[in-house]
Amino acid sequence: MKQVISTILLLSALTGAAAQQPLPPNKVYGELFTDVQLAKIFPDNKTFVDCVPKKDPAIIVANYKAIKSNPGIRFSLKLFVEDNFEMPPAPPAFNYVMKEKDISAHIKNLWGNLKREAGVTNVSKDEPWKNGSLLPLPYPYIVPGGRFREIYYWDSYFTMLGLKESGETEMIENMVKNFAYLIDTYGHIPNGNRSYYLSRSQPPFFCLMVELLAGIKGDAVYTSYGVQLEKEYQYWMDKTAATRHAVKMPDGSILNRYYDRDAIPRQESFVQDYEYSGNIQEGAAAAMNRNLRSGAESGWDFSSRWFAKPDMMSTIRVTDIIPVDLNCLLYQLELTIAKAKKTGNDPSAAMAYDKKAEQRRMAIERYCWNAKTGYYFDYNFKTKKQHTQVTAAGVFPLCFYNLPPAAMQAKGKAMAGVLKSTLLKAGGIVTTTYTTGQQWDAPNGWAPLQWMTVWAMNRSGQETLAKDIARRWTALNEKVYAGTGKLMEKYNVIDTHLEAGGGEYPSQDGFGWTNGVYLAMKAMLLK
Repeated sequence: MKQVISTILLLSALTGAAAQQPLPPNKVYGELFTDVQLAKIFPDNKTFVDCVPKKDPAIIVANYKAIKSNPGIRFSLKLFVEDNFEMPPAPPAFNYVMKEKDISAHIKNLWGNLKREAGVTNVSKDEPWKNGSLLPLPYPYIVPGGRFREIYYWDSYFTMLGLKESGETEMIENMVKNFAYLIDTYGHIPNGNRSYYLSRSQPPFFCLMVELLAGIKGDAVYTSYGVQLEKEYQYWMDKTAATRHAVKMPDGSILNRYYDRDAIPRQESFVQDYEYSGNIQEGAAAAMNRNLRSGAESGWDFSSRWFAKPDMMSTIRVTDIIPVDLNCLLYQLELTIAKAKKTGNDPSAAMAYDKKAEQRRMAIERYCWNAKTGYYFDYNFKTKKQHTQVTAAGVFPLCFYNLPPAAMQAKGKAMAGVLKSTLLKAGGIVTTTYTTGQQWDAPNGWAPLQWMTVWAMNRSGQETLAKDIARRWTALNEKVYAGTGKLMEKYNVIDTHLEAGGGEYPSQDGFGWTNGVYLAMKAMLLK
């Protein structure tokens, strides 16, 4: 009976918390939202969900219903939207046309264009709709660029690497404070600071942001953010949210997966998801939508990594998979909480989190390490089979493990051989070995995965390979910049004469995490 009562109280608390959260555009605008997206009023579905209403949404919706149902009124949906919504700001006039010959100087000048000011107090509490879908933050922050007009979770860590090299310590701290605010306000760090992102998070890099800041300001930073570190951990372990991230493995150990709590088309990609799931049975459609959303939570949206058949989006199975990178990040989160407890003079709690971390590491070894291949792979807990596809996610364990030097070097040597024979290309590390038209597959390479691979190789005795990857990646950035005056979201690392492609939207420039990783890698190469 006590367990039942506890469950009821937990659900009541979750319902109450959810009721206080801003509603996403599909719930605010109802059929108007659906009609606008399906009519493709804007080429990019993200445009409408970022629009700010000119008046109370309840009035807009009532007017829309009245006009739509009146056959005597000649009606233009496009004009209705233009009359009732402020169009989202166009991408700012960045220094896209090269004015600085030196790419590092260009990036340092670009931070100001990517900066957004604090906005928590800008709108009256009586008129919160004036924020649109944006979740205001109490401190300034850096956005990626292009269509990405808000802060993004895992992007921001890699952006911070470059901010550090640029001496922008205050901005790093502001962004860490913003993420702590999001945890305190919503119980987790959403994909980005938009109401339509609240149903999911992204790869949990907050602990690494705290570590980065602690490296600048000292270990007291760990205790300053200890509460938020634990809150994020509880979110991922399903203790404070109605999610199902935690999975009990056959041996009783607990590992984690990506899992969006909603099972409807993504609001910012409504047409794509509607078309993916619109022609299948209701239960299958819900599963498809949840998997698409969970793929977005992974940051790898989308990749053959998540497909049962590499070239078929319809076989997406994100929620069946134990991702090696996610579990390594949670391992690091457990270690970081332990460090915060030690710094805060709570040795018994520190020991408990250290124990959790070691149990997770052993489970990662059991389910994700393949001694024959010498590499780490994802694991499908539904089929009870380890994946065989080599992806850049497999390097994450060597970024965080603290094994004896001989063991680290043995792993590094084995994994370096796999990387050289599969993922290493002219412009750096390719994401996977499959070419599918998805943006997180070949021929594309992404800044965060270059950094994690270089980091992993440096920590495991493969410094020569680490420098080689860094040189290839920075050279590709420089080549594209010299030709276009731009820094891109992603690059074609196989044929460096061609642009990157694939995905649901055109390749974006700006670009936060590319700027950050480039500056950090150049600093590393100069040491």
